[in-house]
Amino acid sequence: MKDSGWRAKQMGDLSGTTIVVTGANSGLGYEAARAFAHHGAHVVLACRSTGRGHEAIERIQETSPDASTTVLELDLADLTSIEEFTTAFKESHDALHILCNNAGVMALPRSETVDGFETQFGVNHLGHFVLTGNLLDVLRKTDGETRVVTQSSGLHERGEINFDDLQGEYSYDEWDAYSQSKLANLLFAYELQRRLSSAGSDVLSVACHPGYAATNLQRRGPELSGSTLRLWMTKIANTIIAQDAETGALPLLYAATAPDITGGEYIGPGGFMNMRGPPKPQSSTDRSHDEKAAERLWEISEELTGVTYDLETTEH
Repeated sequence: MKDSGWRAKQMGDLSGTTIVVTGANSGLGYEAARAFAHHGAHVVLACRSTGRGHEAIERIQETSPDASTTVLELDLADLTSIEEFTTAFKESHDALHILCNNAGVMALPRSETVDGFETQFGVNHLGHFVLTGNLLDVLRKTDGETRVVTQSSGLHERGEINFDDLQGEYSYDEWDAYSQSKLANLLFAYELQRRLSSAGSDVLSVACHPGYAATNLQRRGPELSGSTLRLWMTKIANTIIAQDAETGALPLLYAATAPDITGGEYIGPGGFMNMRGPPKPQSSTDRSHDEKAAERLWEISEELTGVTYDLETTEH
């Protein structure tokens, strides 16, 4: 793809397409949901708060009165909630064309999910691992090509998977934990594509990152840790350096809809230091392409969550 200033208007007509976006009530998820709906897709806003999800729909309808949208409750920090979301989705939808694994948390003081997982690893990686596994049968039976798009981050570059202390029980740094979870997103996305290809599936797995986009994500960590200085610095950086959330959502939109996607790509902003600008294919770190680490992480994820993927794989 040439860096030709791709914008959301180039997605074309998405009528007849069903898309799930996690974390769709604000930030990148909201902007993606809004763009999908504006182009005719039926969008399922998967949100921890259904109230905020309905408020997001009201905002979407201000510019797209005929938008086709649904809100379903999804808390990625709770495996039971993910199961309940899956059941509700399958009861009301018989097709899924695009699953956008977008929601996440960033640089939080250490805490644990309902099921006892370190929150950043649990929400950013394990929650989406479970959700994708639960929805894979719908993706596979939907006519035509379908996609799973997983949102990573440029900070995956500093990430390492610490298999000896995967959940920060012995030593914890909030940024190390975040970077590990974003590296896990890429290992998952690439391994999923390898397994889909081995199974001869039409489902594509694609990864993306937003660059530096101003959203509420950056504020949550400083607020929880009570760091006024970090919160002040975040606000300044969001004002001076960051691009807006609408632009930050473009890599996800491109990964979800561009016709030249074949699976296994990593899409991000093509401008200054890959933090800004229109989307294009990019390279990720060697660690993100470590197939042995990806297989080990996959096996551990299955053990921790009890979710296995119904995919027959060959040697890869």
